[in-house]
Amino acid sequence: MEFKGAMGGIYRLTEWITRFAGANLLWVLCASPFFFFTIVKILVLGQGMTNESLQMNWAIAVVAPFTFFPATAALFGVVRKWVMGDPDVPVFKTFFAGYKDNFKQSMLGGIFYTILFVVMYLDYTVYMTQFQNLQLIGIIMLILLLLLGVSMFNFFSMVVHYHMSIGLIIKNAVLITLIRPFRVFSTLLGAGLVTYIGAQYPALFFFFIGSIIAWFAFFNFYATFTKMQEQIEKMQADQADEEGTLEEPSSESRTELK
Repeated sequence: MEFKGAMGGIYRLTEWITRFAGANLLWVLCASPFFFFTIVKILVLGQGMTNESLQMNWAIAVVAPFTFFPATAALFGVVRKWVMGDPDVPVFKTFFAGYKDNFKQSMLGGIFYTILFVVMYLDYTVYMTQFQNLQLIGIIMLILLLLLGVSMFNFFSMVVHYHMSIGLIIKNAVLITLIRPFRVFSTLLGAGLVTYIGAQYPALFFFFIGSIIAWFAFFNFYATFTKMQEQIEKMQADQADEEGTLEEPSSESRTELK
């Protein structure tokens, strides 16, 4: 029995490794132009080629909304199934179904986020390098960049979880980020830790890093969503009880006045 249990555990672990690796590889493949320019930027920056590095920044900004964002939304569509208790969905089919269904919204959201990232990054760079007496503003811009990054996780989660207009998705993604600071911190810390490990072992980026971060981010989002739903239902129930309590005395009062 112990042997069968151990073999069953190994089999389940192998299944999960295969799922994470498969989803991650599809994500890397569909976002390959974004990753190509990112890798080139790292290489030219390491060689001190500043002008080429700036050119790569613009190339990354151009391709991100059309490659990275749709691919990441598709990845979130897969991990959403896992988090919600459906681990046996076909990864390939689920990924590309999500890619097709969410392409337009993720692309529009990608344009919005890319413009914000570019503007805020330029502001951060200018304040930190050219205005020594205004570096506090640069630090504030860095904090806002981090919050924007976390709101992007919520954005992807909402794209695959709700049927909403793109404006509402972006608005609610930002609001959830602001009103749930603990979740913001834990998501940021978890993503940072996984990214750090991936930086030590670059091969992990191709097989696990993206899918692990997506799973963790959607897990946090879904926990927040579930808690908020419970709070709303509790508030509605309390309000209904209060209305019922208020109606009875008012009826008695009117009777007595007669």
